[in-house]
Amino acid sequence: MSLIVVAFNGSPRPKGNTYHALEAVLGALAQEGISGEIVQLGGRRLAGCAACFKCFKSKDKRCQQGGDEMNEFIARAVAADGIIIGSPVYFSNVTAEVKAFIDRCGMVARANDDMLKGKVGAAVVVARRAGATFAYSAINFFFGISQMVIPSSNYWNLGLALAPGDILKDEEALNTFKTLGQNMARVLKKLAQ
Repeated sequence: MSLIVVAFNGSPRPKGNTYHALEAVLGALAQEGISGEIVQLGGRRLAGCAACFKCFKSKDKRCQQGGDEMNEFIARAVAADGIIIGSPVYFSNVTAEVKAFIDRCGMVARANDDMLKGKVGAAVVVARRAGATFAYSAINFFFGISQMVIPSSNYWNLGLALAPGDILKDEEALNTFKTLGQNMARVLKKLAQ
């Protein structure tokens, strides 16, 4: 059984705190024999959904809007058994790139018979001080409406950090991310039986 998790890093800092948080989850998954990769979403020029509804006509699991890399990200989500979306908190919400992914991938998924249904999805959020639960909720709302399975941890999947690398000092967050990875692995393995 070969299970794959794709982790989308919504931070414009490729090796910032969100990256390290995702690495913690993927490390726990790797210990359970599940492979994963981080895909850099933040910093890419991604437009929001234009509500053209062409994906409902084409039904080819692609966004017809074009002009950016969104279809590459959608294809990675479709190919994976599990999806993690990581985002820093920007004004009490996810980054613009994460929101663009949620809106466009979500629309394409709905247009293609809920193509993400049954996949396992987890949110990972890093904040300086506040607003993390709003970002956490935004990601989980996407997973919920997509009929995905959402594993939990021993706390909400968030950590506090400012300067790159600060998340590595938040021991509670690292434990939460590790537990999330273990729980996600358990769910993925159960669903694969």
